[in-house]
Amino acid sequence: MAKLTVTEIIASLKEMTVLELNDLVKAVEAEFGVTAAVAVGGPAVVEDEGPVDKGPTEVNLVLKHWGQSKVAVIKVVQGITGLGLMDAKKLVDGAPVNVKEKISPVEAEEHKKALVEAGAEVEIK
Repeated sequence: MAKLTVTEIIASLKEMTVLELNDLVKAVEAEFGVTAAVAVGGPAVVEDEGPVDKGPTEVNLVLKHWGQSKVAVIKVVQGITGLGLMDAKKLVDGAPVNVKEKISPVEAEEHKKALVEAGAEVEIK
């Protein structure tokens, strides 16, 4: 009898019905004296590996300094916060200050990019 390759075995398994696969599993269990760890159609059980550090889910966007172009930074801050012109100016004048708090890291990166392009020094905490 010729030995089957892994590719040939997988190809034949793909052609089987669920009932045929179930019968195959039972036959393998009986032949080798083992039991299947997961029932057919059942979810796999994964042991908890502890907390996975994916980074913070909420961050603060901090304006450290407005840089060379204060007016451009004020306009960007106004667009980010939705504040009026005077309130945005007061916020920028108070640097270092939180521009936005408890936002997603993705949103913070987008706002940081806009502020840096305007000439500001920005930090995400």
